[in-house]
Amino acid sequence: FARADERAVLEESLAGGPGDVGLENGEELSFRRPHVPLHVLRDLKRGRYSIQDELDLHGLTANEARVMLREFMSDVLLQGLRCVRIVHGKGLRSGPGGPVLKVKLNRWLPQWNEVLAFTTAPPRDGGTGALYVLLSR
Repeated sequence: FARADERAVLEESLAGGPGDVGLENGEELSFRRPHVPLHVLRDLKRGRYSIQDELDLHGLTANEARVMLREFMSDVLLQGLRCVRIVHGKGLRSGPGGPVLKVKLNRWLPQWNEVLAFTTAPPRDGGTGALYVLLSR
């Protein structure tokens, strides 16, 4: 999957014109509960929290991803983890509808009260294909 994603990203970048540079900014996700200070979200976005576990969902269907996410969240909450990374992929093979899992995660994650905030990961950790999720203890 990783090689196919890298190949697709390369082909997409070569096909895009000069006006396409920086379009990923519009694809970023960000969420924080009202009581969570903005600086916490900024620190999360900058990678200032240690990633304690990771879930890779890309390549799964929405139903498979939902089941995996539930199991993962149960485990990390039981362990009392503070920050995790969820890889959803960039949706390059999702067709004209765009990235399915990314949209689903944007709806699913806020349903857990323990999710304080989440944001698109920096490029070194998956960029618009991954999220950092901050959890309450």
